[in-house]
Amino acid sequence: MIEIATTEYFRNDVLQKRPYIRLEWCQSALSEPFRREIQEDGRIRHWFFVSELNKYLRVVTLSDGITIHNAFPDRRFKP
Repeated sequence: MIEIATTEYFRNDVLQKRPYIRLEWCQSALSEPFRREIQEDGRIRHWFFVSELNKYLRVVTLSDGITIHNAFPDRRFKP
């Protein structure tokens, strides 16, 4: 498994707004993504289906592919 690194924004803002997000889901998104895309700014999007939410979780990392910057259930994602 990948060791989790997070940005200050993720720790102080994202987890405060979305306290239901579990770090193990984010870790699974990085190690076993359903899909992965590189954004124009170099950040990387990772999608992982979370059965407990019945939705895909989008986890955005910095360009290193390891440091989590954002995570949220992606309502618009179509597999």
